[in-house]
Order: sequence, then structure tokens, then C-alpha cells
Amino acid sequence: MPPERGPFHVRPFARRQRDRYIARRMTLSIASWNINSVRFRIDAVERFLREESPDILCLQETKVIDGDFPAAPFRALGYEHLVINGQRMHHGVAIISRVPLSADDRLDWQANGEARHVGVRLENGLRLENVYVPAGGDVPDRELNPKFGQKLDFLERMTAWSAALDVPTLLVGDFNVAPLESDVWNHKALLDVVSHTPIEVEALARLQTAHGWVDLGRRFYPAPQRLHTWWSYRAKDWALSDRGRRLDHMWASPAIADRAVAHRVCEPCRSWLKPSDHVPLVTEFDL
Repeated sequence: MPPERGPFHVRPFARRQRDRYIARRMTLSIASWNINSVRFRIDAVERFLREESPDILCLQETKVIDGDFPAAPFRALGYEHLVINGQRMHHGVAIISRVPLSADDRLDWQANGEARHVGVRLENGLRLENVYVPAGGDVPDRELNPKFGQKLDFLERMTAWSAALDVPTLLVGDFNVAPLESDVWNHKALLDVVSHTPIEVEALARLQTAHGWVDLGRRFYPAPQRLHTWWSYRAKDWALSDRGRRLDHMWASPAIADRAVAHRVCEPCRSWLKPSDHVPLVTEFDL
């Protein structure tokens, strides 16, 4: 990959982005989006960055090896700092930022080398962890469906990691679990559907309790408010049927959660040209 340049290297569009960043430097906005192939949907990503202008964007399911990651469009928009953990055709995560990043790590919670996590430290000491939890296949039974067992094991490894955390941390990504009844379009209809089964919900609850994570989505939009981040491609009209699930999350250590001042789900992105089946989340922090 090309060498990183300073955070305020000026290009025509990047100059405007830089000026906006300087004007609001007391706040930090962090976005998370399962993009379902960053190269195929690079136009949507660029549009999102122009319209929302987050300081940091965490991507999941990038589906590209590190050497082929499309870094140039991000740098042209002023996002000079890229930390990538890629894999050909499958999985892959990345953190793209206008502010400096350091101390990156890549944890193998899947225990098989899949590219599902990347973490960084910001200059203010905040840890940012970006994760893509396995979907878990179609059958919610460990014996009949090994993928489901791998998902549960992944969550348990995350739980052990969370219990040992001793620094302020923000955990974001596609968790592939919709934990609350109001996180899905029909609780009763989805009780036996992977992503909303009681065993997955219980595993996610253990993960949350292990560190005292604060669910930022539900802090700003308390249950039972409707809050969805994913709609299947199978629906002819996703908005009309609105059979959504909240699979994407932002969780924060309590001290960081107290500094969150806004959180939004960018639902209109689901109607853009060549959309991902997920939409971005954005949280703003007063740091």
C-alpha cells in the first residue's frame, strides 16, 4: 500500500473536508457500515462520506485482499489513514480515518484465520474495535450446522476478551444478532431464525455484561421503538415490506457512552443505487 501522508495533506475536496473537521474538532463522529463489497459499492461509500462526513468509517464485509483495497478514493476525500484486514471474496474489515490511528491489531475470534476484526487506538487513548461476527448459517443447531456453533464460539471468545478490557473502548460492527423483540419486524416469526434465536440473544447478553457495554443505539432510541439496520435483498420493495432486523451495533465502555451526543441510522442509504443490504450507523462524541 502507498505510504500514509499527514492528516491535512490538501487536495481540492479534501481541503473542504479538512476545514469542516477543524471547525468541529471538539467532536468526533464514527460510522460503521457492512458494505458487502467495498469495490462494488465504492460510489455509495464516496457519496456517504460526502454527505455525512464522519471522521472515521468502519467497514465490514469488504471482500477484498489488502493489496487490492481501493485506497485512492478515500484519500482523495481526505481520509489518509487506513487500517485494513482483508480476505479474498469473503469477510474483510477496514477502518478509514481523517484522524491518526495507531496500535492496530487483528484478533482471530473465529480461530481459523478469517479476516473478521481490526482494532486501533486513537490519539486521545480511545480503543476502536471493528468486528464482523459470522452469520451462522440457516439452522440454529450446533450439531446439525457447524457454522452456528462457530458463531456461538466466536461470541464466547469476544466475551472473554471483553472481560479483560481495561481501557475505554468502542466496539462497532455487524454483530449478526438482533437481541430485542423490537429489533426485528416480527419477534414470534423469527424466534427460530438465525440472528434472533434465544441462544444467540443469551450469548450476546453475556458479551454485553462482561464489560458493561452500553448499547448506543438503544440509549438514543429506547425499546420498543423500531430500529432496523438490515433488510433482505429478497424483498421486492424493502421499504414497503419493512421486514428489517437490527444486526449492526455500536457499543461503548460506560465512560465513552456518557460522551455520546447523537446517534443515527442512515436508512435512506438502503435505497441508493447498488445498495448494501445493511445501512450505516453514525455516532457523534463530545471528546
